[in-house]
Amino acid sequence: MKKEQDMLNGNAMKSIIIFSLPIMLSSLLQYNYSLVDNIIVGRYVSTDALAAVGNVGAINSFVIGAAFGLTSGFTIPVAHAFGAKDKRRVSHYSGSSVTVAAVIGIFIVAVALLLSRPLLKLIKTPDEIIDLSQRYVNVLYLGIPFQMLSNNFTAISRAVGESKKPLYFFMISVGVNFVLDLLFVKQFGWGVEGAAWATLVSEIIAAVLTGVYVFRCNENIKITAADLKPDFKTMWEQIKLGIPVSLQFTITAIGSMCMQTAINGFGANVIAGFTAAGRVENLTNIPMSGLGVATQTFVGQNYGAKNYRRITDSVRNIFILDLFVSVAMSTTLYFIGPPMVRLFMTENNDAIMSAAKEYILATAQCYSMVAILFVLRNTLQGLGFTYSNMIAGAGEFFGRIAVAFVFTPLIGFKAVCYAAPAAWLLADIPLAIIYLKKHKYFLSLAKKNNIQKNV
Repeated sequence: MKKEQDMLNGNAMKSIIIFSLPIMLSSLLQYNYSLVDNIIVGRYVSTDALAAVGNVGAINSFVIGAAFGLTSGFTIPVAHAFGAKDKRRVSHYSGSSVTVAAVIGIFIVAVALLLSRPLLKLIKTPDEIIDLSQRYVNVLYLGIPFQMLSNNFTAISRAVGESKKPLYFFMISVGVNFVLDLLFVKQFGWGVEGAAWATLVSEIIAAVLTGVYVFRCNENIKITAADLKPDFKTMWEQIKLGIPVSLQFTITAIGSMCMQTAINGFGANVIAGFTAAGRVENLTNIPMSGLGVATQTFVGQNYGAKNYRRITDSVRNIFILDLFVSVAMSTTLYFIGPPMVRLFMTENNDAIMSAAKEYILATAQCYSMVAILFVLRNTLQGLGFTYSNMIAGAGEFFGRIAVAFVFTPLIGFKAVCYAAPAAWLLADIPLAIIYLKKHKYFLSLAKKNNIQKNV
């Protein structure tokens, strides 16, 4: 076993931090698909175009998030099998996940293209941007199967302790996306469709590169043709883990769509400001998210190896670390947020900047809650308790619904700005209760294991 893949021995925090750094950079690069699209469109097309691209974010979360959530459960058994040092099961679960991800991806494309216009109308997209939004997503959704496959291949690699290689592949695909964005949007004048085509091509490249690595280059995974054949028992075992996560994404996305409906009532300038600020905020979320994903892999492998005490001790330290990171990121967001928002505009627009600054201030004050959310959610998911994600998603849903339909009519856009913190808080509470119960259980298992070893 390679040193960088071994999360079962040695200094746990060092392993998690080192493992998380490539994940953070990969997330940053992957996020650049939408970030670059937004900046290029905002600067070289129009404010309406930026609003149109930002407007589809909630719908994308609904259409794509459910599928991603489903497949996210597929790789949990891979981490467990790797921790148990069962390479045959690692390959079997990996192959099964690839097949199902591809099938689901193709199915989602068909559904997404049929529903794009009705969903845009459902969230009350302004008439001046609805055609732009539809033209953007009709191209973008063609990349769903490739995006699902690349994410699945990346998750498989991380489940067996490899987080560096996906980083290299995303560096290539993001570079391609940037060049093609400039070429298609600025040079060829293809508008929002050009940005979507650039993203599609880069997603295909990412899927090919990550797939070649998993199938050809990773010594811990030996997927055969038999592993790729539908095995309904294995598929159901993986799907059962993915369904709660999928429901969490779906519920959260519906809440976000309700929020987008409320935001759309404020007009294109506020939509554009909210979009730009949200993209910057998501950037500062990446370090906390990266630590969360690394925690999931660490917990999954050690659960498979029955290192229960190592799990409980390490998660406590991760909490402390992530809270410190959240303070640093909230400070960063507060100071760099407004200057970065200006990157999305060709000229100063006071309405856009006012909306963006108000949103940034509200979220920056509450980052500790999202740090807790990332650690709790990924820890429980790594243990296989994916139902907790669904419960957390329900909390986020009610938080956004309350803001959209109760508080926004009363206090306006300020309520929208505090929707995310409200959702984080309502997700944190049930997750904390579940984790504390599981914490006691794993302490008892750790004690039992120690007694058995000493006998």
